[in-house]
Amino acid sequence: MDGGPGNLPRWLKDEILRVTQNDRREATLTLLSEAAAEFADQHFGAAHRKLLKAKQLSSRATAIRELLGLTAYRLGNWDEALRELRAFRRLAGDTSHMPIEMDTLRALGRPDDVHKTWELYSELGGSTSTDAEARVVYGSFLIDEGQPRSAWKIVKPKRLSKDADEFERRRWYVAARAAALLGDFDTARKIAATLDAADAKMVGLQELQDEIAEIAGRDRAT
Repeated sequence: MDGGPGNLPRWLKDEILRVTQNDRREATLTLLSEAAAEFADQHFGAAHRKLLKAKQLSSRATAIRELLGLTAYRLGNWDEALRELRAFRRLAGDTSHMPIEMDTLRALGRPDDVHKTWELYSELGGSTSTDAEARVVYGSFLIDEGQPRSAWKIVKPKRLSKDADEFERRRWYVAARAAALLGDFDTARKIAATLDAADAKMVGLQELQDEIAEIAGRDRAT
């Protein structure tokens, strides 16, 4: 993938020009473009090194802080990912990465802050896809915390359709897990069957079906 500045979208170049000193603009655009190409090719270490240099040149550029946060997340640099994604949210007023913030807090072992970030997201809101992903992350966290009933309230589907968007199907996946843990195996199997009809090759689908069967087996044995 060509990493030249000419491949950057106009709105992004305009932002760099607006918030970056004149003598740093060209270098910043070059570094950001190269980092974006490295990120797209999943060369996260290389992207990270370039983004750190770009941040030194233009610390108020939301695109740099956003991509640096996402790259740090991919590398498992949790503290850095959280810091940069929060900076992006503050600068851009954009909640789209709050699900990743919650997942990062979960990885850092900060459950109270996961709850607080969910509460803040619930106040701020986001796009339909962001909302679904936030529910996926928070619902999965609640299940891990032994709270399947609370998770069900967060992720339960309003209606099932094999034509639903992928982000909705990810939410239903968590809902099926919560239903099974609550002993509602009919609902869990119905959701799993809908996911199978929508995409039989969905990542984790077999694991979900096995998990439902295992929990149902344990329930029968007690």
